[in-house]
Amino acid sequence: MSGLLTEQMLEGQRAVVTGGSGILGRRLALALAEDGATVYVGGTREESARQAIDAVLEAHPQAQDLRPRLLPLAVNVLDPASLHAAARRTEEEGGTDILVNAAGGNRPEASVGPEQEFFDLDLLAVDEVIRLNLTGTLAATQAFSRGMTGRGRGSIVNIASMSGLRPLTRVVGYSASKAALLNFTQWLAVEFAQKYGPGLRVNAISPGFFLTEQNRYLMLGEQGEPTERARRILAHTPQGRFGVPDDLVSALRWLVSPHSAFITGTNIPVDGGFSAFGGV
Repeated sequence: MSGLLTEQMLEGQRAVVTGGSGILGRRLALALAEDGATVYVGGTREESARQAIDAVLEAHPQAQDLRPRLLPLAVNVLDPASLHAAARRTEEEGGTDILVNAAGGNRPEASVGPEQEFFDLDLLAVDEVIRLNLTGTLAATQAFSRGMTGRGRGSIVNIASMSGLRPLTRVVGYSASKAALLNFTQWLAVEFAQKYGPGLRVNAISPGFFLTEQNRYLMLGEQGEPTERARRILAHTPQGRFGVPDDLVSALRWLVSPHSAFITGTNIPVDGGFSAFGGV
C-alpha cells in the first residue's frame, strides 16, 4: 500500500508516534511506514507497543512486509526518565524527522455526568487529563524535537480534538485540555519557524467522533447499543457516522509531506461535517 500523494515520499525519514499503542495512533504509525518512514511506535511499555504493531498488521495483512519499519518504543509522556531514554535511543539511531503526538485521553472522573453537578467535579482527575493531553505533549515535543531544531527541519503533528474547538457537554477536563493543545500548536509553530527556520513545522489534526477506548463509556451502552449522547452526535454529523482510523490517514500524510511546506500553525478538522452543522 502506498501513500496517497507520492509513493514512498517519506523514504529515509524517521518518525515517532507517541500513544502509538492506541487505536488511532497505531493506524497513523502504519500510514507513515506505508509511505517509507521508519516508525517508532510508542507505548507506555515496549510490550504494549509490540502488541499494537501485531494488531495493526493483523488488521492490514497486505502490509505485513512493513514490520521491519515499525519499531516498538517504551515511552511514557508523563515520565521524564522514560522520555529521556526514548529520545536518546531515537537520536542515537538516526534522529527524528516526524513527531506525531497521539498520546492523550480522558477519565470519567474529569467529566460531569448526568447525575452530577459541576461542584462535584474531581479536580485531581481534571489535572491528570490536562497533564496527559497538554503537558505530556509539551514534554514529548521537548524530548523528540531537539534534534529537529539543530537540523532546521521536521514536522510535528499534534492530535487534538473537535472538543477543543467546540466545548462539549460533560467532558470539561478533556475539552479544556484540547483547547489548550490547539493554542500550544499555534504558539510552537511561530516559535520554531522564527528561531529555527521555516523547515520546522507544527500543525494539528482534530478528529471528530471516533470510537476509542477512552470514550466508549460515553458512546455505547452495556449491550453495545448507541447511547442517547451517541444518537445526538450522529444526528449532528452530516455524514451520519462515527470516524474510523483510516479517516485520519490522508490528513496526516499531507501535513508531513513536502506538499504542505507552507502550512504551519494550522488545525485540520476530520469530523464528517460536525463543526459545519448548525443543527438546522
